[in-house]
Amino acid sequence: MYKSLAAVSFAALLAAPAIAQDEIRIGVEGNYPPFSQVSPDGTLSGFDIDIANVLCDRMSAECTMVQQEWDGMIPALAANKFDMIVASMTITEKRKEVVDFSDPYYDVPSRFIAAEGAFEGYSPEELAGKTIIVLRNSPRAEYLAATYPDSDILAVDREPAVYLELMAGRGDVAFGSSVVSAEAFLNQPEGEGFAQVGEPITLTDGVDGGVGIAMRKGDNALRTRVNEALAAIMADGTYDEMASAYFDFDIMPVGARQ
Repeated sequence: MYKSLAAVSFAALLAAPAIAQDEIRIGVEGNYPPFSQVSPDGTLSGFDIDIANVLCDRMSAECTMVQQEWDGMIPALAANKFDMIVASMTITEKRKEVVDFSDPYYDVPSRFIAAEGAFEGYSPEELAGKTIIVLRNSPRAEYLAATYPDSDILAVDREPAVYLELMAGRGDVAFGSSVVSAEAFLNQPEGEGFAQVGEPITLTDGVDGGVGIAMRKGDNALRTRVNEALAAIMADGTYDEMASAYFDFDIMPVGARQ
């Protein structure tokens, strides 16, 4: 997922001071189940939150979760509100101009979602003149703009809103995460009568592939520690154990599994 970088300058990211590495503040969202969500009592949970916690344990670091709206994630990192972002952020060339990323820690394809039987396919010709709902400023939105020029794009601020707008009839088809669309919408009562359309789509145009942990430019010591901790949990089975609590398929990035 790509968020707006307009408010972020390269200089600001370089100038932002870092704190001691044994005290790490982590930017999280809390509005992207099953990767992150907030319970009524304010407790954060989800796969992103589990990853953040286990990495802190492996790095012997004292960590604080800082909840942040998605569109403000990178500006808040630049402003030293936190030291790294664990919020399902897709690694893209555009983002790498202003932040450094860890190695990918998961990867899932995208899917179209629509009312059952509404579409037999999802080619640009079949969706010409149709309204497609997607998360604003995301790699999926960029993919639609490049691939579906004859469709109308309805961009929304949060992934759950993609499915709310579809359910309300303000678009013909949604384009979202294969996991989030299933877990947060199709497997819930409100998702009755809707289904994923066509085959999974792996975005490659302008996207390196995979989801990474973002850090300020030049924070190489933290990046090295995070990558070493990621490699360790993927090698010793910890990652698979955590992921199996949420997914019944492999989300480990290609090339990460030994």
